[in-house]
Amino acid sequence: MEIKRTITVTVLNEHGVLSRISGLFAGRGYNIESLTVAPILDTNLSRITIATKGDGKVLEQIIKQLHKLIPVLKVLENEQIIEQESLLAKFSLDVNLSEISTIFQSFHGRLLEVNDKCAIFVACDTHAKINTLLNALKSYKPKDITRSGILAIESQS
Repeated sequence: MEIKRTITVTVLNEHGVLSRISGLFAGRGYNIESLTVAPILDTNLSRITIATKGDGKVLEQIIKQLHKLIPVLKVLENEQIIEQESLLAKFSLDVNLSEISTIFQSFHGRLLEVNDKCAIFVACDTHAKINTLLNALKSYKPKDITRSGILAIESQS
């Protein structure tokens, strides 16, 4: 049975770390659905957030092996983290921007920019709600959409 898993990994910010971590997944034939990496403020560390799904037994093995990698300092999973995802969507000016704006407001979003060619909206919500937003936007025929991937932070210190 496939399980959806979000994992955050705190690592030393050095070259090759991302390659070693992604290699754990590739070596077992598991896809990384989203991957975000960013330095942690005022440190020599980075946070890597990985969204994946797969068999629970193999995911547990991956998590155990993540703990063993030299540059890895901490590994957290779904229960211990708060998740959010961002979405940017571009629409032509001939659609009803007022309706689209109302939809985006329901998903912690807003109009970001309007120029003479298009309107760009942004939303930030859970992964599941971003998927719901995407379904709600289909009938408005967005010109382009991009997603950030899941961002996560430890819920307890």
